[in-house]
Amino acid sequence: MTSLTSVVPLREQKLLHVKLHQLSAWIMKWDFSPSGIVKAFCRGYDVYFNKYIDVKKDGIGGVSTAYILLNYCAAYKELKHEWRQKYH
Repeated sequence: MTSLTSVVPLREQKLLHVKLHQLSAWIMKWDFSPSGIVKAFCRGYDVYFNKYIDVKKDGIGGVSTAYILLNYCAAYKELKHEWRQKYH
């Protein structure tokens, strides 16, 4: 009987997918050379940049914001008379 799931090499597994008894072997497969450390920092920066900085701005949020702004501009004359005025 064969399994339908693909087997991921230990080196390419994420920390959450590594079993406790495999942890030392997983750490020993890291590249501790200066170029390996630089590559690891670059991968970490790329993940951070793509997740928090380079976020896509399109979608339903932009459409709904444009709709609200358009309706506010259309009803501005009626809305400005309903503002509460402070009398001193």
